[in-house]
Amino acid sequence: MRSIREVVSEKPWVGWLLFLGTLVIVFFIGLLGASIVERRAETQYLFKASEEIKPFEPRNEVWGEVFPRQWETYEHTLDTSFATKYGGNATIDMLERYPNLVILWAGYAFAKGYNQGRGHLHAIEDVRNTLRTGSPQPATCWTCKSTDVPRMMNEIGVSDFYKAGWADMGPQIANSIGCADCHDPKTMNLTIFRPALVEAFNRQGKDIKAFSHQEMRSLVCAQCHVEYYFKGKDEKYLTFPWDDGISVESMEEYYDDVEHVDFVHHLSKTPVLKAQHPDWELSQFGIHAERGVTCADCHMPYRSEGGVKFTNHQIVSPLKYISSACQVCHRQDEETLLKNVYDRQDKIRQLTETAEGILVKAHIEAKTAWDNGATEDQMKEVMTLIRHAQWRWDFVAASHGASFHAPIESARILGTSIQKSEEARGKLAAILTTLSVKLPVQMPDLSTKEKAQNYLGFDMVEFSKQKEKFKEEEVPQWEKQTEEREKQL
Repeated sequence: MRSIREVVSEKPWVGWLLFLGTLVIVFFIGLLGASIVERRAETQYLFKASEEIKPFEPRNEVWGEVFPRQWETYEHTLDTSFATKYGGNATIDMLERYPNLVILWAGYAFAKGYNQGRGHLHAIEDVRNTLRTGSPQPATCWTCKSTDVPRMMNEIGVSDFYKAGWADMGPQIANSIGCADCHDPKTMNLTIFRPALVEAFNRQGKDIKAFSHQEMRSLVCAQCHVEYYFKGKDEKYLTFPWDDGISVESMEEYYDDVEHVDFVHHLSKTPVLKAQHPDWELSQFGIHAERGVTCADCHMPYRSEGGVKFTNHQIVSPLKYISSACQVCHRQDEETLLKNVYDRQDKIRQLTETAEGILVKAHIEAKTAWDNGATEDQMKEVMTLIRHAQWRWDFVAASHGASFHAPIESARILGTSIQKSEEARGKLAAILTTLSVKLPVQMPDLSTKEKAQNYLGFDMVEFSKQKEKFKEEEVPQWEKQTEEREKQL
C-alpha cells in the first residue's frame, strides 16, 4: 500500500486539497471554540445578573456593572452632536423650524414649546425642562420616560399610577429610560413591562407570549413608540386605539366611535385628535417590516469587541452607522444609501408642508366664519373634515421615521389629509360667501414661531417664568426625596 507521500509526489493537487481541507476543519473548530467561550461568558453574565440585579431595579448603572459593554454604548445616548437632514439626536426647537405647528396645535400645550426628542438618557431632563410643565398633567405622562414606572406600577397598581398627578409622582421618577424597560433581570429575555401594549393585543385575541424573539426586537420599542390616548376623564388609563386595526383610518374610526378629543382648537373650534408618535404602526406598512427587519436591526446594530458579539445600545438613527446598520443587507456605498434616504424624506417633507399650509388656512378661515356669525349646523361638516385632515397630517408628522419606514403609506395618508383640508376650505368658502365675507380671507404673517405665538395671544414671558419657578421649587424637592430613597436602597 502506497504512502501519502508517494501519492502526493505523483499528484501534487492532492497535497493542496489536504492542506485546504485541514484549514477548513481548523477554522470551524476555532468557531466552535469561540462560540463555547462566548456562551460561557453569557452564562456567567446571566448568573451574575440573577444574583445582583433585583426585580424592577430602575438604576441603569446597576445593570451596567453586569453588562459593561451594553451600558457603555447606552451612555452614548447622552451625545447630542449627531444631526441628520431632518432629525438625529441634536437639540432642535421644532416650533422655530416649523412655525405652522404653533397654529395647528393652538389650544394644546405643544404650541408653547416642542423640542426634538434627544437620546433616551435625556428623557427625564427633557420632560422637566419643557414649557408644558406649567399645565396640569396626569402621571400617565411619565409612562414612557422612566424605568421607575414599572416599579411604581408594581408597588401601587397600574390604575392608581395613571390616576396620580404628574407632579405628585415626580419624586419617584428619577431614572431615565433604560435596561429595566426591556429586559427581564433574571433571564435577560426581552419582556414587555408596559401593560397598554399587552392589553391592546389581548383585545385583538393575541398573546404577547406567542411572539418570537425577532418580533420582540420591535415590540419592546412598541411599548412607547406608538399612538395612544388617556382613556377616562379621571382614570387617564393609557390605551392603544388598535381595536379596529393599526391603520390611520382604523384608529380614526375608533376615536370617532368613542368621541375622543385631545383638545378643542383655539381658532376653528374643531375637536382635534393629537397623534403621539405612531412609529411602530407606520413601520408595519413599510418594506423593511414586510421583510422581517426589526427596529433593533437598524437602530441597535450588532458590534464585536474582544471577540464578543453584542448589541450596540446607542439607540440612534441608522444613518450614524450606515456600515453596520444598512450595509449588512444593502451592498450600495454609503453615499448612495444616504441619498436614497434623503430622496424619500425630501418628498414626504414637501407633502407635509403642503398639508400644513392648507390646514392652517382652514383653521383661520373657520375662525373667520365663527367671527361672522356661522352656526353649529353650518360648521359641523367642516369641523369633521378639519379633524380628519389634521389627524392624518399629524399621524405622519408625529412619527419620527415615517418618511423612511413607510414612504408610500405616508404619502398616501398626507394625500388624503390634503384632500380633506381642501374639501373643508371649499365648504368654508360657501359659508363665508353666505355671510357676506370678502374672499380670500387675509392670512396673518406666521413666518416665525414668535409671530405665530403672538397671533394666538401667547404670553411667552409668563410661560417661561412658570417653567423657571417649577425648576427652582419643584425639581430640587423631587431630587432631594429621590436621594433619600436611593440611600435606603
